[in-house]
Order: sequence, then C-alpha cells, then structure tokens
Amino acid sequence: MNRIKRIATELLERYPDKFGLDFNANKNVIGEVAIIRSKVLRNELAGYITSHLRKQAAQEKASMASVVGETEEEVEE
Repeated sequence: MNRIKRIATELLERYPDKFGLDFNANKNVIGEVAIIRSKVLRNELAGYITSHLRKQAAQEKASMASVVGETEEEVEE
C-alpha cells in the first residue's frame, strides 16, 4: 500500500465524520487534524480522500437504485 493511500485510510478511520465530497474542505480538515508540512502531500491526501468518498457515494447510490428497481419489479408482478 502506498503512502498516500495508507495515510488517507488512517485519517478516514480516525475522523470519518469530518471529511466530505469537497476537496477544499477536506484540505482544511487535514490541516486541522494532522501535521502535514508539505503542501503537495496535503493536496494529494485531500484529493485521494475526496475521490474515495465520491466513488463510495456513487456505489451506494447505484446499489440503492438497484434495490429500488428490484422492489418496483416485484410490485408490478
């Protein structure tokens, strides 16, 4: 596991409710909860966390749509 993924995963485990789908907000949260001296590293972490949470939200939305689609098909039968 590379450094960005490892650190981002640890931050998401420790502070799951502080991060969201906005890159700039995540960048500010990282500045508050961790000591990251490199601006490049902070931005890479914020970008990884943002993309990870967006992918997770899209997967949840797709799974909810498939569940709703299945229940609608059952109702029609």
